[in-house]
Amino acid sequence: MFPSIEEETVMPESWLKTHGKKNKISQVNFFPELGMASTWQKTQEFYNWVLESGDPRTDPWPLVYSPVPVTLVFTSYLLMVALGPSCMRHRRQLELRAPLLAYNLAMVALSCYMFYEFLVTSVLANYSYLCQPVDYSQSELGMRMARVCWWFFFSKVIELLDTVFLILRKKQEQVTFLHVYHHGSMLFNWWSGVKYVPGGQAFFIGMLNSFVHIFMYGYYALASLGPRMHRHLWWKRYLTLLQMCQFVAIAAHSSYNLFTECPFPDGFNTAVFLYILSLLALFLRFYYRTYIRGKQEKREKLT
Repeated sequence: MFPSIEEETVMPESWLKTHGKKNKISQVNFFPELGMASTWQKTQEFYNWVLESGDPRTDPWPLVYSPVPVTLVFTSYLLMVALGPSCMRHRRQLELRAPLLAYNLAMVALSCYMFYEFLVTSVLANYSYLCQPVDYSQSELGMRMARVCWWFFFSKVIELLDTVFLILRKKQEQVTFLHVYHHGSMLFNWWSGVKYVPGGQAFFIGMLNSFVHIFMYGYYALASLGPRMHRHLWWKRYLTLLQMCQFVAIAAHSSYNLFTECPFPDGFNTAVFLYILSLLALFLRFYYRTYIRGKQEKREKLT
């Protein structure tokens, strides 16, 4: 359950080291001096650091305290990707038109809610788009931002159903490396975000991504209505462009603070920047192969 605003938070010593005045996670010693300690002891020490260095406000929330649950979800996802097509090989593909429509409309609604919460909370709390540290207090707005960050993380768990529907409909050609990499990696990215930095600079990523997903799942909802809607889906190319613009904005936002004195962990900004570059490269490759080279090949076949 979510903790109440009035609940007192006791900050453990390891957490205070991580979230000190400078709030630079990159400055924390990940591997304390253990002398002749065994590899197993070092592993235990590191695992305990992972557990105890999180934000105590979000630790009691579902899937947050330990990395084990989200790792099990990720492992199950990879097994489904690997074994799902084989299980469907001798089965008829499922249409799933009604479930798909309901799912996509629900994701549109959830994306609208998250976008609203990120936007309104950041405005009420007077967030800066250039440098915004995390509010670790039990204040109403601090907790409100932490909650929507958790919902954004949990939405990434729900979005694994995208792949389930593709496999059940025998659309295996759409379960690409980009698809699996994007869906799987977002689990760990936002697990670490909710556990260590639920808010601050991270609000911009959640807000922008929720905005893009309103249109993305709106597109999928229309596509689920069948072939009669295909002539109305001419804007798919521009949806991909919107996603890439999102990546450019997030890369600029995260990299800016690597060159300024901002009390937000450099380690997270660096990780976000490198991760976004990888997504941008994969989406550019997809865009080129689908909308540039693909159209050229079609024209060549017609001539």
